[in-house]
Amino acid sequence: MRRFNLAVLAALTMSAGLTAVPAQAQDGQRPLGLENCTATACHFDLAPGTYDVKVLLGADTGSSTSIAGETRRSLLPETAVAAGERVARSFTVNLRTPEGEPTGPEGTPGLDLVLGGSAPALADIKVTPARHSRQIFLVGDSTVCDQPGDPYSGWGQQLPQYLRKGVSVANYADSGESTVTYLGNPQLWATVQPQIRRGDLVLVQLAHNDKTTDEATYRANLEALVAGVREKGGSPVLVTPIVRRWFNSDGTLNNGTALLVNGLGVNHPEVVRSVAAAEDVALIDLTAKTKAVVEALGVEGSKALYLYNEKRDNTHTSAHGATVYAELVRDELVAQHLVPKGLVRVG
Repeated sequence: MRRFNLAVLAALTMSAGLTAVPAQAQDGQRPLGLENCTATACHFDLAPGTYDVKVLLGADTGSSTSIAGETRRSLLPETAVAAGERVARSFTVNLRTPEGEPTGPEGTPGLDLVLGGSAPALADIKVTPARHSRQIFLVGDSTVCDQPGDPYSGWGQQLPQYLRKGVSVANYADSGESTVTYLGNPQLWATVQPQIRRGDLVLVQLAHNDKTTDEATYRANLEALVAGVREKGGSPVLVTPIVRRWFNSDGTLNNGTALLVNGLGVNHPEVVRSVAAAEDVALIDLTAKTKAVVEALGVEGSKALYLYNEKRDNTHTSAHGATVYAELVRDELVAQHLVPKGLVRVG
């Protein structure tokens, strides 16, 4: 996320009646708060780590506020508050460098938050180091990653808004990666694995770019990722890839392009399911779930999930589509008891 122009900051500060003062390094005693915010954004000078954020939303007039952060991550869904009332919400955020895709630009140092929604109103905010939190690491490709530019969005970019204080998303998905390149690039798996702690979840969705990977190699790579997670005491979760929006004439997606069968005849979702069963690993069958959603919406209705209207793109999702797919992942995390229901926002 770009650092804000100082003149813009000053103007916003005057209009909001707030003073924009850079946050000092956390001293372990006083939480960082509203003094680091303008009417539309907050910046906290913090080192990489995991932080709890508590906000108080509302104003004298009715308001509706959402919060995003870092590289376009959705951290809090839009929340309506009646005039004169205040509503408290909390979430835990992963702060890292690079702040978005692991092979992308470093981004802005510190924690940046942006207020959105139809009528944003932030009454108070406190940021403290997270003492007891679990991480959900994401290993994936461009359909999962924190996409840097609109209109693109990965489902991993939308997932944080559905998690409460106590669990955060560390999205290490990266555009263009296959199982081969993810394991081979030191910025990727070699960076993720040392960070995994006991109790952390690691969701793996890699397939879209394994176009020339043979079945034996693809299977072995998935097994290596599973073993690497378990070696650190984490819990691996294999995720079948989201479908491509590629219809047959009868309105179904029953073809190799839609269902990720590569040029060598490797059926990626089937291999993922097979490895999950053989290794006794939790499975989120996102292929089956996204197929059902796309087919139910039909040829026209499903265009909004992807970037067909903007880019004639039937692989990458819009913010709307990524949000729908993140909800599917959230529902599975709860249904399979991978994350306690109390730590998940539902509805």
